[in-house]
Amino acid sequence: MFNVIKRVFMAGLAGGLVLAAGCGKGREGVTMAGSTAFQPFAEKLADQYMTTHPGVSITVQGGGSSMGIKSCLSGAAQIGMADLVKLPAEADALKSIVAAQDGIAIVLNPANAVSALTMDQVRDIFAGKISNWKVVGGADHSISVISREAGSGTRSSFEQVLGGIKLSGDALIQDSNGTIRETVANDPNAIGYLSHGLVNDKIKPVTVDGYSCTEKEIMAGSYKLVRPIFLMAKQDASPACKDFLDYILSPEAQELIHKEGLIKAK
Repeated sequence: MFNVIKRVFMAGLAGGLVLAAGCGKGREGVTMAGSTAFQPFAEKLADQYMTTHPGVSITVQGGGSSMGIKSCLSGAAQIGMADLVKLPAEADALKSIVAAQDGIAIVLNPANAVSALTMDQVRDIFAGKISNWKVVGGADHSISVISREAGSGTRSSFEQVLGGIKLSGDALIQDSNGTIRETVANDPNAIGYLSHGLVNDKIKPVTVDGYSCTEKEIMAGSYKLVRPIFLMAKQDASPACKDFLDYILSPEAQELIHKEGLIKAK
């Protein structure tokens, strides 16, 4: 089943590339694919870049970090996006840059009275060892664990920072940071995790070991659930692709990344 989904997705990427390349006579197409956490930020960067580079058309697609690496290696996408603590060995064949730093916020429904957890409590909740909110100071109600799918960079980073966990078999799996946010927002007993740049007033981030998922605490090294955002391309990438990657590291693009809620790469 996974192979069928993969083939369909890769075919869609290839089709998107053809369409992007044909968007306007003489325009060069660049396709980005991968991390759903970085996808909305990549879309804003692409829009800003294209206003001053009318000869380039940039298409941004999701699919998850694992798919971003595979798509870049296969050529279905020119730029792969991955939000991982460390890139896997298969990405060694690609040139990579760190576009931003991102905290992983632990989020609850605003109606939940719990506002602080320890790293051990987070680990035990997502592993299913703690299954009732009263154990951590909340109401006497079962916990609804919301997680990302296997292959998600956010999930891989989350589990890696926690030291490796076996996710609770009762966890509800979602396919993007956005769907986790909506699920938690609609369930008073839910807990999830997502990019801190996507936190809004529909959900409530909690402190972990006494530290908040904020730029100040992340930069100080106090908040531990953090991962870089990698962008990857082949060594022989097109000039348009290389120019866009250079742009992402420019002060203008880094300021946009910061304004939208992520932390600058440097």
